[in-house]
Amino acid sequence: ITGSAWNRYIFRTGRNSGQDAISNAKAVAKPGVSLAAIAQDYAFGRDGVAAYKVAAEKLGAKMIHEEYCPMAQTDHTSSVQRIIDALKDKPGEKYVFIVWAGKNPPLEQMAVMKVEKYGIKPTTGGNILPVLKSWYPLLKAYENLRGFPGGAYYYYELPKNPVNDWFVKEHQARFKEPPDFFTCGGFAAAMAVLQGIEKAKSTDAEKLITTMEGMEFMTPKGRMYFRNIDHQAMQSMYIFKMDIKPDREWTVPVLVREVSPEEGMPPVLVKR
Repeated sequence: ITGSAWNRYIFRTGRNSGQDAISNAKAVAKPGVSLAAIAQDYAFGRDGVAAYKVAAEKLGAKMIHEEYCPMAQTDHTSSVQRIIDALKDKPGEKYVFIVWAGKNPPLEQMAVMKVEKYGIKPTTGGNILPVLKSWYPLLKAYENLRGFPGGAYYYYELPKNPVNDWFVKEHQARFKEPPDFFTCGGFAAAMAVLQGIEKAKSTDAEKLITTMEGMEFMTPKGRMYFRNIDHQAMQSMYIFKMDIKPDREWTVPVLVREVSPEEGMPPVLVKR
């Protein structure tokens, strides 16, 4: 919606596939690194892999194999075996990037099949708390999975700023749990809408478009701003290593470093 299907009436505070790809690529990609990708066979999976390949190869890594699974697939043995066969004889560091939004991700199958024997490590993006909870028994049972790298849009302990401090404290007080991935996204959208209306002093669409193009605003992720040409919000992303902690019932993305809005700027895909 901020690319090939662009609409001038849409301003997007959520990250796009390019921002996901750049942060995840920066977690592992460099010259000499060999990559595979596994995703579900639909638009999100294929777009995610395509964007990741561009970002990773720009950093010097090489995509060796792409594996697309039917949406209903639950046994990933053959898919993981094809990835092993493609990467096992490659020199240097080897990673398999997982793009997965649904149930039955292939992470457990990779642990069972001991991909680390072939020097292959998983890497994937951050996720919602229910998915992080589903990963907890895996990382607890399979020590070889701990510390896998990736890039995250949001996890409540990653951003360090006063807005997020307030947001986490208030959400915990009201709902007895920390805010999740998309809760942050909704709150960021609300902050952008409020600031846009206040600055435009109007709800007229044309006045709002003029006001919000290039507008900078604060969110739980820190500073965001809408890029003029495509209305995509430039924003920080977070490189992490996934671990477990004794006081949590979910896996914890431990911050390695923040990718600034400028460093993680995605390519412009809109044709106006």
